[in-house]
Amino acid sequence: MSPDTPVGADERPPVRREGGRSARVRAAVFAAAAELIADGGAERLSIPAVAARAGVNPTTVYRRWGDAAGLLRDVTANRLAPHDPPPDTGTLRGDLSAWAAQTLGTITTTEGLALLRGSVACAATSEGPSPRMAAREGQLAAVLARAAERGDPHPTLRQTLDYLLAPLYLRVLLNLAPADTDYADTLVDDLVRHYAKPA
Repeated sequence: MSPDTPVGADERPPVRREGGRSARVRAAVFAAAAELIADGGAERLSIPAVAARAGVNPTTVYRRWGDAAGLLRDVTANRLAPHDPPPDTGTLRGDLSAWAAQTLGTITTTEGLALLRGSVACAATSEGPSPRMAAREGQLAAVLARAAERGDPHPTLRQTLDYLLAPLYLRVLLNLAPADTDYADTLVDDLVRHYAKPA
């Protein structure tokens, strides 16, 4: 060891690189899984089928995700979780309306709806909220906090989840019409009218 080498430097664990082949495999597996689910529902998801479509060894998929349920949870979190910051239109109603439109745009696509329905089964056997739903709640919490900072009347987070998020997801899951931005705007109007309280 060189005199200039810090003590213990050769004992440090190797740095795990993000990206490269690992990222390409993950992206290919996620795409393959999402395609299979969109084509035939979550019941079509199996490690061998995903591996074959992704062009990877099944052992690689098993080693990383364990089983189809673990893969479904990860794919759902990746594809359905919001990747953009919460909308900032300058008003609470505008922010909630834009949030609802963004959310509908994700969960009403063929892939999004199939993933959403598949995730319901995962939620029944999982402890705590899914990362996907936690991210949605985090967006709404940020919207409400921004309203509070402006001094605008606003509902609580629980009220927003109960009277905006839950009805949107339920209508989409059960294929109840309407499940569009007009319906979402009605929910937002009712929420703000009945539950917005001074900060």
